Amino acid sequence: MRNKTKLLVTPKDIKPSFRHWIVNGALNPAGVRMPNKKIELFARIAETHGMPKKGPLKCPIVVERKGQHTMGTETIKERFYIGKGGNVIHLKDGTCRLTNFSHIRRIRIDKTGFEVEKISDKPDFTGSPTEGQYGVEDPRITKIENEYAMTYVGVSRHEGVSTYLAVSKDLRHWKRKGLIFREQNKDVVLFPEKINGFYVALHRPEGFFEFSKPSVWISYSKDLIYWGRDRSIFQPRPNSWEAIRVGAGTVPIKTEDGWLAIYHGVKEKNERKTYSAGAIMLDLKNPEKVLARSPKTKPLFTPTRKFEKEGFVNNVVFPTAAIPSISGKSLLIYYGAGDSNIAVKKLKVKDILNSMTWHKETKPKKNK
Repeated sequence: MRNKTKLLVTPKDIKPSFRHWIVNGALNPAGVRMPNKKIELFARIAETHGMPKKGPLKCPIVVERKGQHTMGTETIKERFYIGKGGNVIHLKDGTCRLTNFSHIRRIRIDKTGFEVEKISDKPDFTGSPTEGQYGVEDPRITKIENEYAMTYVGVSRHEGVSTYLAVSKDLRHWKRKGLIFREQNKDVVLFPEKINGFYVALHRPEGFFEFSKPSVWISYSKDLIYWGRDRSIFQPRPNSWEAIRVGAGTVPIKTEDGWLAIYHGVKEKNERKTYSAGAIMLDLKNPEKVLARSPKTKPLFTPTRKFEKEGFVNNVVFPTAAIPSISGKSLLIYYGAGDSNIAVKKLKVKDILNSMTWHKETKPKKNK
């Protein structure tokens, strides 16, 4: 499949929030096409205070200072050991703390979707002392009527890794609505309009995996806060590029053929995981019905470039935003690469549709 791919942002492009802090990653952005046709990305920025050579360990945390939320550090004086990968600390009482801290920053992209015009030099959205004390991650933004709804993962002392909601009229001033999917439920994306009178969300809850692998679920709500009628609608497929887990990726786009979304899948070989991207089409009136999907033998795209194959986590493409090009003939897919960078891939919509395996009764005539 012909495509245009570009590495947009690396950790070196991001100004640390504080002196002596280190930026480890710029990744997994939400994306919105603005009225002026430019694109605003809301990227996860991962930083660390650094491991001290002497003295107690300091872990990043959101604190309250002079009536405002700011990032500070939490001194770890008790015994601990560092988990695999170096980003998790296990205290002697069994609790965990992170050495990395994530927040969200705005990145302005030109109309083509390929040129960075401006990157915020300070955090635009962080956790609070009561939610996401240890960071906020992986936002998705959906415009619903006249309001923007942002889902994001918060890492909290008591709520663990859960998904929260914030809303805004201007993408600058956010009203926090609190927790909407409890631990551990991530990859929450909202549909851009109600279906049959309900708001609709895709999400990926996790359990102990004894009976089923992590799959994509659907839920419904009257108010965006309380969700129900939960159901798993598509699952990992054995012996495929998504054999061990799948997760929702981009906000679904309404087309005449159905709701088109890009998602991620993971396989594992020789204890090495590979994250790839796939496409799925859901029925317009009944989004629980899968009309088409990337074949199990061939993802939409997979890590091939150095910045995708090498990073904080190797072999990762993680799609989180899909925005139609100005002409509407292509999709600009923004994704985390190597769990460290932000990249964009431009694919023709017709190529995406033709790459999918369609049920015979649902395949569009124009794509036969």
